[in-house]
Amino acid sequence: MQANKLKTVRNDVQSLLQQAQDLFAQAAQTTGQKADELRASAQALLEQALNTAHDAQSTVVETGRQIVTTTDDYVQSNPWRAIAIGTGIGLLVGLAVGRCADHG
Repeated sequence: MQANKLKTVRNDVQSLLQQAQDLFAQAAQTTGQKADELRASAQALLEQALNTAHDAQSTVVETGRQIVTTTDDYVQSNPWRAIAIGTGIGLLVGLAVGRCADHG
């Protein structure tokens, strides 16, 4: 779910940046008030893209904080279970790395 939101945000930001780039290109070919309007529109799109990216960053940071808090609470409540899980994961990673080293 979170990955879909981030992909959507990335696509939105890319679209806004492309639109801004197109407007700046048109402004470069135009003079006078029309060029000023195109530059202003492009600047507004860049600001919108920046705000969208900032909002996504804030959401990711907050989600990360929630995950850290939940994990910390779990480890504090179940220290031996956490040690066993960590040891198991370490063992699996070690076996996987060992197999890759044998084949490489």
